Amino acid sequence: MASVYIETFGCQMNEADSRYIAERARALGYAIAASPEAANVVVLNTCTVRDSAERRAYGRMNHFNALKRRNPDVRLVVMGCLAEQDRDRMQRVAPHVDAIFGTRELRRLADQLAAWESGFAPGSGEPAEGDIRDEMLPFALGGTADGVDDAFSRLRAFVTVQRGCSYYCTFCIVPHVRGRFDHRARAEIVEEARRRIEDGAREVMLVGQTVNAWRDAGSGEDFGDLCREVAALEGLERLTFISPHPKDFTPKILDALAAIPALNPRIHLPLQSGSDAVLRKMNRKYTLAQFQEKVEMIRRRLPRCAITTDLIVGFPGESEADFAATLQYVRSGIFANAFTFIYSVRRGTPAARWEQVPREVALERFQRLADAQNAITRAYHDGHCGSVVRALIVGDSKKDADRIAAKTIQNVTVVARKPLGYSAERYAETPWLDVRIETAHVWGCAGTLVGRARRFDGEAGAVAAPALDLTALAI
Repeated sequence: MASVYIETFGCQMNEADSRYIAERARALGYAIAASPEAANVVVLNTCTVRDSAERRAYGRMNHFNALKRRNPDVRLVVMGCLAEQDRDRMQRVAPHVDAIFGTRELRRLADQLAAWESGFAPGSGEPAEGDIRDEMLPFALGGTADGVDDAFSRLRAFVTVQRGCSYYCTFCIVPHVRGRFDHRARAEIVEEARRRIEDGAREVMLVGQTVNAWRDAGSGEDFGDLCREVAALEGLERLTFISPHPKDFTPKILDALAAIPALNPRIHLPLQSGSDAVLRKMNRKYTLAQFQEKVEMIRRRLPRCAITTDLIVGFPGESEADFAATLQYVRSGIFANAFTFIYSVRRGTPAARWEQVPREVALERFQRLADAQNAITRAYHDGHCGSVVRALIVGDSKKDADRIAAKTIQNVTVVARKPLGYSAERYAETPWLDVRIETAHVWGCAGTLVGRARRFDGEAGAVAAPALDLTALAI
């Protein structure tokens, strides 16, 4: 059987696109490979929102050239935002890439997979026999596979509701590589969400570049109407979404969200800057006061909701006073967490042509802002200590295979030691974990697993105590 390896950089939009390609590949008869050296087709789904993501993508293309040198029959595909932006350049600097597909060419990529599938020799996508340590290529390639099914992969479902953006923030490349707003029809979205739930999804995330700008062209329904309809589907346990724009939250949409019991109490509200002057240069379409009005609208309707955000420091022209306005707003404690970035020049955007803030100044501001938000996030997580939280299992902890990781409905990561008799298959059937929180960190919380439930609102059954940790005992 031919196989496809998929590796994804970037946002949830790219993750949703990779899952779509994985599903189409399976339907065409491909297996999904867990490593690039075991695949007939290697797909790299790229991001260009920051320079680091762009450099990393070109680096991975060079890594994968080793596969082509070992086996010229391997097909290397690049898709996503960088493919859309850099198609001509990519063909020059990475001629070993067999095919390039932009963000609006997912169906063409699936058609190409279909055309290739019959041409692969039986067994050609299987790893060679023998001790893998005799072959250094897998260790050199590294990377994390996407689309590989495990016991927990169906518990969360990304459902794309809208692509592209028409707002043209001066720092953002998205409208140039993903196009203007393209809203999916309501019936398509609801039907896909229904299929995901029937397939085992406990939580559905509605995904869009500016998700709350969604409108149904036929009925005129808005994002709140859509969320209500998806939330009414039989079997849905939790509903969430990413990533909204502050300007598109209306009282009507927020009233609809507040009336949904299954809505996760976390809203990501990207601020970007606390300075009105910088917000104008960014073309964000709101002032800090207007942003605060949206926060208060959310708080009145969803008082227990965690608000998270995105922040950029070092935007062209940002003065110390501009930065101080951002820092002051963050220090007010308004955000449970924040994704903070140093401004990255994006070719083709207006801000790329403006005078840049010196790198050392941006780095120093970034550190001050990160320190301020980290203290607030740590305090937010400290507030969970001593309580029992319910969270949906993710799988093994990335840092310790003896622990399991889960996400609360506020999107906080929690980890706990695996209990006696742990089985991924059994825990996928009862995936809601009750964890007594004992320690807090900036990244999340750790504690002891005390129960697990089949449904979010169900009664938890007890779990066996974890095995004795000999490494924790003094000798």
